[in-house]
Amino acid sequence: MAGSVGNDSLDDDSPISEINVTPFVDVVLVLLVIFMVTAPTLMKDAIAVKLPKSTTSDTKVMQTLGVAVNRDGVILLNGLPATEASIRDEAKKILAQSPEATAVIGADQEARHGDVVRAIDWVKAAGIERFALQIEKKAPDAGSVAPSSSGP
Repeated sequence: MAGSVGNDSLDDDSPISEINVTPFVDVVLVLLVIFMVTAPTLMKDAIAVKLPKSTTSDTKVMQTLGVAVNRDGVILLNGLPATEASIRDEAKKILAQSPEATAVIGADQEARHGDVVRAIDWVKAAGIERFALQIEKKAPDAGSVAPSSSGP
């Protein structure tokens, strides 16, 4: 055996008859890591969920109006440049389908405050009273402490 101590009966010129397992384990571990990384992405598309049907389900579809303000102050409606009239027309269509329609307003962080207020004003003037400001959640800093949710 390779590495055996005190076994003088083996000749140094004899072939090694044992299998070295270390390279095999290395290859298997690499394949395992590759499988673990790719399996979730393969399964995401492969899992088909067939939802149950119900006759008493809520058929309301929440209608939203997508408004954005870019850094140049251009107000966009569903990705296209908009005017107050075009926002009003689209809002009327959405409100006709759902009186509880909401607007989602997103703005570039470089956009001027006045341009964002103008977009909000256009949406509210069009008759949509409920709106949300779109933001991206900031990743917590490594050195910062999360705020406590306990009361006084």
